[in-house]
Amino acid sequence: MIEQTLDIATRDGAMETFICHPERGGPCPPVLFLMDAPGIREELHDMARRLATSGYYVMLPNLYYRAGRDTKYGPDVLKHGSEEHGRMRAVRTKMTIPPVMDDVAAMIAFADKQKAAKKGPVGTHGYCMSGPYSLAAAARYPDRVAAAASFYGTWLVSDAVESPHLTLGKAKGELYISCAEHDDLAPPEMVKELKALFDKSGNAGELEVHMGVHHGFAFPQRWCYDKPAAERHWERLIALYRRRLS
Repeated sequence: MIEQTLDIATRDGAMETFICHPERGGPCPPVLFLMDAPGIREELHDMARRLATSGYYVMLPNLYYRAGRDTKYGPDVLKHGSEEHGRMRAVRTKMTIPPVMDDVAAMIAFADKQKAAKKGPVGTHGYCMSGPYSLAAAARYPDRVAAAASFYGTWLVSDAVESPHLTLGKAKGELYISCAEHDDLAPPEMVKELKALFDKSGNAGELEVHMGVHHGFAFPQRWCYDKPAAERHWERLIALYRRRLS
């Protein structure tokens, strides 16, 4: 496995990005792995590595880079009231979809120049806050993003610019939306509304609700980690990328 951390130039500055891909068998299709709210950490690096071993050029950016280099947080980041949680929320609450779309464009442009990255269709997947970013990218760049997945994405129906529920019909690529049965950030009523809109859009993909699990179920170090559901998430994601990025 080849891996490196480098800066990708964007409209707003230098975006630190973890990149990994196989030593052999390249060039590999590019995949944008968009982080959850707690931010970049070794847990996500390990997930990127696992995906790369399946034959992908995986790019994991620090989407908080506009707030500076000191945007990686300690283990208390999910503990409400902790200093780390407060530091993260101060950055997270300022995140909106349009600037992230500029970041997606910068990553695609970067991948196009790399010998190890295959030219052509790109995949995106996002967790938690980045679920909407992944789906929005498929709508913003329909001729490049051939596959986009959201895992327990937050507020998939909202008044945000380019909210997923407004853009489903604009995506040409296949979408996969994975929801947890227990998720305060994507309650059943919201998921039901999104499912109706998804079906109406005619997209070839799927919206799937995983029963008996909680928001964050795919993260090995999260209290709610559910191994069967987490492995199912890998199965769905890799199958999606194999269908659309081959």
